[in-house]
Amino acid sequence: MSSEALARLAGERVDHRFKGLPPDADGLTVGELAAQRRNLFTGGFTTPVLALSAERLEHNLRLMETYAARHGLAFAPHGKTSMAPQLFRRQIEHGAWGVTLAVPHQVRVARAFGIERVFLANELVDPAALRWVVAELAADPAFRFVCYVDSVRGAELMDAALRGASRPLDVVVELAAGEGARTGVRTEAECAAVADAVAAAPTLRLVGVAGYEGEVPRATPERVHAWLRRLVALAVDLDEAGRFADVDEIVVSAGGSAWFDAVADVFAGIPDLSRPVLKLLRSGAYVSHDDGHYRRLTPFNRVPEEGALEPAFRLWTQVVSRPTPEQAFVNAGKRDAAHDLDLPSARTIRRDGAERPATGVSVTALSDQHAWLRTTGEADLEVGDWVGLGLSHPCTSFDKWPLIPLVEADGTVVDYIRTFF
Repeated sequence: MSSEALARLAGERVDHRFKGLPPDADGLTVGELAAQRRNLFTGGFTTPVLALSAERLEHNLRLMETYAARHGLAFAPHGKTSMAPQLFRRQIEHGAWGVTLAVPHQVRVARAFGIERVFLANELVDPAALRWVVAELAADPAFRFVCYVDSVRGAELMDAALRGASRPLDVVVELAAGEGARTGVRTEAECAAVADAVAAAPTLRLVGVAGYEGEVPRATPERVHAWLRRLVALAVDLDEAGRFADVDEIVVSAGGSAWFDAVADVFAGIPDLSRPVLKLLRSGAYVSHDDGHYRRLTPFNRVPEEGALEPAFRLWTQVVSRPTPEQAFVNAGKRDAAHDLDLPSARTIRRDGAERPATGVSVTALSDQHAWLRTTGEADLEVGDWVGLGLSHPCTSFDKWPLIPLVEADGTVVDYIRTFF
């Protein structure tokens, strides 16, 4: 990665663009503010403010690094989760092969910060984006780019846009997770037709197969394992047909954040092929984990002996109204908290420097700028109290906050994570 590009982030000026930061920090650079090591609770930060735990982030990075290594998997975590180049760097430092992304804008962000390996988990047919990608490939021999192809038409459009490229574009056939699933080729016969179309396109090179098991309809361990075996069988069939004669390695890729244990199980059984196999896992939500959806679905619930991820986000809000003994309102809502999968959950109350569990407090609804709290008789809650909310779904938590304090357990803010959505 580019150290210079990352260093420029520290030179950005703090101002009204960044929610929750101390008003008296206006005009400081991010690096200058970080060097002050202010306390999140006493250093002038305003609510609502989203904080990322430094210790829990490091724990999660180390855990997935160890998991991937233990199971012989290369790891390209999905960068669309955070869109934070500082976290991309941390992930690569913890052994990641590269970064997975979803759309051209995200690839441009990654390249601006020197990411050298990008797996685009999407079919790319936009001519302008394709021309930009091949220009990047031509300018940087170290840049590796792989994307999906899931139709004959897509292969033809890609080829038409890429004529004159100095390097072929590496593609993997995307196998759909089943009828009614999202993108991808539905049948093995159609996969063969797509492979034929790639072979007929001088600007494309078929390097493997991929898909997303998180889209398996009515997913169960048995259904997910069965689909992953189909994916492996597709790689074997294409290899036996001589489709990978021009590559150094064959890419077989899957893996969201709910079934990576199944990916590890099935990929462990990939047979010897004509070329070495890059078994590429793409889970992304692990980096912050959460207090809802992924807490329930994480594969570590099924394999606790492998470890456990820790929720690293806390959205700090303040009680601004206590109209009845059964109701309270805090000053964060849909603009601040993920709400597409679950409502936030009340975790902690802070008053006069002391924290305690948010007993008897629950979130029942969100308005744009308020969370509705239900309180029982055991809740001790007053106007002015800070309430720490746990969030569900990292991907729609990061995107609401362009600059996120990285906070140690004692409240010291040691850095600020810049996001690009």
